[in-house]
Amino acid sequence: MAQQLCINQGTCRTGQFIALLALGGLVVLGAMYAFFTLEHHGHILTGMNNQIVWGLPHVFAVFLIVAASGALNVASIGSVFGKQVYKSRAPLSGMLALALLAGGLAVLVLDLGRPDRLIVAMTHYNFHSIFAWNMIFYNGFFVIVGLYLVTLMDRRLKGWTKPLGYTAFFWRLSLTTATGSIFGFLVARAGYNSALMAPMFVIMSFAYGLAVFMVVQSSMYRWNGMILDEGVRRRMKNLLAVFVGASLYFTIVFHLTNLYFAKQWEFERFILLDGGIYTTVFWVGQVILGGIVPLILLYLPRSQDAQKMCFCFLAPLLVILGGVAQMYVTIVGGQAFPLVMFPGHEVQSSFYDGVVHAYNPSIYEWLLGMGGVGVTFVLTVVAVRVFKFMPQDDFKTLQSRRGTD
Repeated sequence: MAQQLCINQGTCRTGQFIALLALGGLVVLGAMYAFFTLEHHGHILTGMNNQIVWGLPHVFAVFLIVAASGALNVASIGSVFGKQVYKSRAPLSGMLALALLAGGLAVLVLDLGRPDRLIVAMTHYNFHSIFAWNMIFYNGFFVIVGLYLVTLMDRRLKGWTKPLGYTAFFWRLSLTTATGSIFGFLVARAGYNSALMAPMFVIMSFAYGLAVFMVVQSSMYRWNGMILDEGVRRRMKNLLAVFVGASLYFTIVFHLTNLYFAKQWEFERFILLDGGIYTTVFWVGQVILGGIVPLILLYLPRSQDAQKMCFCFLAPLLVILGGVAQMYVTIVGGQAFPLVMFPGHEVQSSFYDGVVHAYNPSIYEWLLGMGGVGVTFVLTVVAVRVFKFMPQDDFKTLQSRRGTD
């Protein structure tokens, strides 16, 4: 029985498992402490205000939700496109997608102030609101991916894997499109109102989700003293580089599109040049550390050991950090830029008109945001311990296909 609880049916490490569980549990407890404190005293303890209503918890929540859609991409490549290398990773991909979405939505529930309002959101739908659409997509994602995961792990249901795989593929694209449309439909915000938001979120989800998958996969292999096959490593390295490059491309197109319109010049100047912390996070966090450096690490020739380290952990980790930076710039930076209440007219009042809004996240917001990561971490640690999520590669099949890569 003990052997069945091991990740790869090898040596069980109960002590280390409990230590990991305790570490994740402490993070979740910190989030619960922040939740009860804010629930009692109100959001006045946060750095959010009437101008910036989506703060750091929303940055973590949206990143986790977007990454959840992208993490399922590994399973989709196997089931929808028939790539054998990715089929063995489909169960881990589906599990990570569910864990990431659960972590992201947990942050949103805690940030509501009154979680009982979630019942209203789940029972009363305003179909003129993109938020109502997202409630349907989130719930549907849990159901569809959950059923898909069952078919992947039960050979008797193998016949249902492909149709559910196709359903999950199109559903996750719709979910990410709806998430990006939350910002694209907000016409009052200069930093949000763009039709490019939806496809940009889709392609960024591919990069963030694959990066999270690669970090988890690398940790599992190292935990079990195993080495990832060179052919698998090369495929995933190239795929991550394509997604990172595509994310940078969409970022460039988004800002060039804004620069084409005179009404967006002030916002672009704010983000690209004069935005203070937002400009720094954009260039250093999103573009350099989250985009350029990972591409260099993935493509620069180096020793075999260095390649393994850069591919398996460092480059994907930088992509994840760059993704959080991108969400911070998009969500918080987009709100910090002042609203243009009456275009073409000069307005004067005492209510912060034309003023860049300050935002300093409090410790409670950090605890809430990290709580979502903690929930994902705990769910993943328990899942890989109890079930057989360790990828099982058929290396004979891989070697016979390697000549066609």
